[in-house]
Amino acid sequence: MAAGLTATITLKPLNRHYKPILFPHLNKPILFNPLRCFPQRTTPKTQKLKSFTLCVLMNDPKQNTQIEIEEEKSPLQGENDNNYSQVVSPKMEEKLKRKKSERLTYLIAAVMSSLGITSMAVLSVYYRFSWQMEGGGEILWSEMFGTFALSVGAAVGMEFWARWAHKALWHASLWHMHESHHRAREGPFELNDVFAIINAVPAIALLNFGFFHKGLIPGLCFGAGLGITVFGMAYMFVHDGLVHKRFSVGPIANVPYFRRVAAAHKLHHSDKFHGVPYGLFLGPKELEEVGGLEELEKEIIRRARSYNNSS
Repeated sequence: MAAGLTATITLKPLNRHYKPILFPHLNKPILFNPLRCFPQRTTPKTQKLKSFTLCVLMNDPKQNTQIEIEEEKSPLQGENDNNYSQVVSPKMEEKLKRKKSERLTYLIAAVMSSLGITSMAVLSVYYRFSWQMEGGGEILWSEMFGTFALSVGAAVGMEFWARWAHKALWHASLWHMHESHHRAREGPFELNDVFAIINAVPAIALLNFGFFHKGLIPGLCFGAGLGITVFGMAYMFVHDGLVHKRFSVGPIANVPYFRRVAAAHKLHHSDKFHGVPYGLFLGPKELEEVGGLEELEKEIIRRARSYNNSS
């Protein structure tokens, strides 16, 4: 270690004037003044000291010792890193295998349920109206229009119901069940999946009543049950598949608006805006209302980079 020290000393000029009076406090003049024998100086006398620089060089004896200690430790660190990698690798392989098995299990369940529900919905719609028009009956246009209109309305209304229930129930009195969705999942399923079954109960009841009864009211009930079913399927593919990657969703991941929906729901899990958004498909709109569009764009870019790196 080298250190430099510079010192500069400069004295201010000293002005000394020789006055003709030795005792200035006396009013009366002195008859004999010894200074009169010498010539008086009226110009100031200045004394100056030149500046000087002092440099000090020091050597740190600890530097060489520290380097030797680090050189002695480096082989031990290499051995520890090798042992650590040998210990971690089997665990990582086991974890990846378990995740792959969980995704496959959930994918099979999702595909089977989707195909089953879709086929049942299509067949029930077809047989309901064909059964009512048997025997040369008239086409019930009002009932058909009411069924399809309420199916769309129920699908949209489920978004607002899910937003309210998510905030008022799932993050409140039912948090002991919904908490499993905000923790690391162990296994292909979680306790939060029970809410999907709970929402399926009214849908099945409405479909059953509307299928086996004639009239406008049963037709509206049938449409409501159909709308709840459509929303549940869309929610499963976007929320479970695209957002949380519980199974592969294929081309759905390339839809720009679904990317915004996925990024918005990730911000819900980060709790940056006190849980907002609580809805799913209108999540970007909720973030816009609380001033979270900038964070939404950052999350979209981050997810796009992560997707490109993984692929």
